[in-house]
This record gives sequence, C-alpha cells and structure tokens, in this order.
Amino acid sequence: MDSATSAKLLRLLGVGMNGRLVVVGVQLVRDAAQRGKLQLAVIAPDASRHSLDKVVPMLRAKHIRMIEGPSAAELGAAVGRESTAAVGVVDLQLARGVRALVEAAPVEGQAADSSRVR
Repeated sequence: MDSATSAKLLRLLGVGMNGRLVVVGVQLVRDAAQRGKLQLAVIAPDASRHSLDKVVPMLRAKHIRMIEGPSAAELGAAVGRESTAAVGVVDLQLARGVRALVEAAPVEGQAADSSRVR
C-alpha cells in the first residue's frame, strides 16, 4: 500500500472512530465478529504473532475480509491509541469505502489490484 492510500485509510478510520463506526483492539474485533456485526478488519502487519493468532482464525472462520494496513503505531494513532493490532469496521458503508480505496490503490511497483484484500 502506498503512502497516499495509507494516509487516506487512516483518515477514514479516524472518522469512523469519531462516529463509533469502528471497534479498536483484538478483543473488540473478536467480539464484533462473534456477534455478526463486523464488516471488515484492518490488521497491522507488525502485530505480534500472539495477537494475530487470536483474531485471524476467527475472521477467516466468519469469512470477514481482512486488509493488511499500516503499522500498529500508525493504526493506533489514527484511532486515538498508542498502538493497536486490529481495527474492525462495523458500518457497512464505511467498510465499502475502505475496500474501494484499497482495491483501487496501486501496489508499489505494480498496477492496481486487490492482492492486499483477503
């Protein structure tokens, strides 16, 4: 993900945080997924293996899309935390906007594709 797309994604998540359209942290993302409220998850690529092992299997089991986002520190700063491993989007329209942004973004050195959206 290029820096411009990353900045836009972080702004969208920040707006979502202000509007209570996102949940922050591994446990809240897991809870929202279990309740069927989660539309999309943004995962920090530098999150600890322990954190990833808690959330990724649940997201896969529930067939919830995951996006590899910016670092845990950048992700956390966007939502008012020091750092966070995961941010979950619970609003359908915001999730569509985030997916569209990521899918349209050029991958460094390649044409635009959706290889980062799982």
